[in-house]
Order: sequence, then structure tokens, then C-alpha cells
Amino acid sequence: MSSLADRLQPAAGGAVWRLGDGGTLETAVVHRPKYDDWSLPKGKLDAGEHPLQAAVREVGEETSLQVVVGRRSVQTRYAHRHGPKRVDYWTMQHVAGDFVVNDEVDELRWLPVPEACRLVTHAHDAAVLEDLARTDVPRTPTVLLVRHASAGEREDFDGPDDARPLDSRGRAQARRLATVLRAFAPDEVLAAPPVRCRQTLTPLAQALGLPLGEAPELGEDGFGADPAAGVATVQRLLQPRATPGVTVVCSQGGAIPSVLMALGVRHPGSAGGVWPPSAKGSVWVLGGRPGALLADYYRDFPADPDAPA
Repeated sequence: MSSLADRLQPAAGGAVWRLGDGGTLETAVVHRPKYDDWSLPKGKLDAGEHPLQAAVREVGEETSLQVVVGRRSVQTRYAHRHGPKRVDYWTMQHVAGDFVVNDEVDELRWLPVPEACRLVTHAHDAAVLEDLARTDVPRTPTVLLVRHASAGEREDFDGPDDARPLDSRGRAQARRLATVLRAFAPDEVLAAPPVRCRQTLTPLAQALGLPLGEAPELGEDGFGADPAAGVATVQRLLQPRATPGVTVVCSQGGAIPSVLMALGVRHPGSAGGVWPPSAKGSVWVLGGRPGALLADYYRDFPADPDAPA
């Protein structure tokens, strides 16, 4: 039996960024008096949290900054006095708020990335900052492509397939999506015609106070009739934006992998390393353009198994 000191300590944080004078990429580095080190804002997961939720919460608690989540960054692992530690990071764009001294952090500095790399105490933090400075893919997405949540089996539903509703698992998935996806600052919510697609995003739209629009060209029937129109819709939504935020689109399994293949997405976790996965309730976080495309796949947003019970 492993001791408490041997147990993995999961944590999450953010590489927070903004554009300074002249468009210089700057990042937020914090000083923790408890450890007398310069680090990136991060912290341990609470019970029931997915690392993405914990990252947003910890950045807010340690910096008082309001941020919008971007692409998934690197994961670091290192020895800690309480046992091995794993930290998942995301890029996060600063959109509002100013630093306030708190119990964990007494100073925050905005620095160009090279200066921040020299200041941070730990080499694993510098690795996160080097990832932040990448230019081959964007730091911010513009589209969240969602597969509708669980809706039972077609043969078990007595009625038109487009009218098949979410089951109890699917309704729980929809509520979870409404909680987690807000971190990406959605400002438009669209769904393919089937009831299960609209029900998947209804909790999110209601939570944001946004209308639930339509994307018939990304339903299986519409996409089958004109695949080029569905791909063109996603390409239009991928265009760079002047302000942070995303469009959330709920589609179906007969359309999503084909759209992703048309964009050049390949996924090493799928059979043959080619066909992109699209599980029910999953999310593809997309940004950029083919050849320089951000494409993060989230199978689900469950509580981290290593988080406190």
C-alpha cells in the first residue's frame, strides 16, 4: 500500500498572457512568499474538479485576474515534498481585473516571455512559458465543436430519429458542459436540428443568456446533402477574432469526423492515427487554419481520478 507521501498530487494552472506595448507578448509571473519563489499561478484540485476547472479557479484566486481559457498547454511532473506532483496548464488571456495581494501571492509581474523564463525559479515553469510563446498554432480557439450528449439507442425510440431526446446520462453531460465551457467565453451557441443536439446546448445557452441558434448544415441530413457547406461554416467560424470568445456548435457523429478530416485534423489516439474521435458529449476546441490549426479533443470533463474524494 502506498503512503500519503507517495500519492500523486494533481494540480492545474495557467500561462496567463496579454499583449503589451507594441504587441509584445507578456505573461503573468507570481511570487509566493511561503516558498519564496517566482512561479506560475496554479493550485491543487478540489474534490470533483476537472483540471480545467481547477486551473481557472486557482488563477482567479491567486491573481484576481479575469481570464478566458485558450489551448491546452503542457503537463509538468516533478517531485514535491508531499509526493509526486502533476500540473496541467492552459493558456489564458487576461481580459479584465488587476492583481490583488492575497494569502498565497504577494507580487505579480507582467513580463515579456524571455524575461519571465529567466525569472521563474523552476525549470518546469520555463517549459510552460516556452509553449506559450509558440507561433505554429494560435493561443486562443474560436470554435467549440460538440457531439451531442447521450440519447439512448435509435432502435429503442418510438418516433422520428430527429425527435429522440437525451437520456439521463446525456442530461448530466449537458449540465457538465454548461459548467465547464463557460471558461472559453462563448458568445454564440448553435445546434443542428435534432432535439438531442438542441438539448445538449440548452443549459449552456440559458446559463449565458444567449439565444440558441441553428446550424442545419452540420446536422447529419444537411451535411450528407452538402458536405462542402458544413465544412465552409466551420471554416468561417475559425476566422481570427478581434476579441476573445468562441462559437459553440453542437453536431452529430455523421458529420464531425468528416469536418475535422477536411480541416486536416489527425488524432494519434484513434485507430490508425487518422480518423478523429467524436464520442457523445465530447468537445473539439478549434482555432486557426489548416496547417496551423489548434485542435484539442476533450472526451469528457470528469472529475480527476487523482483529486481528493
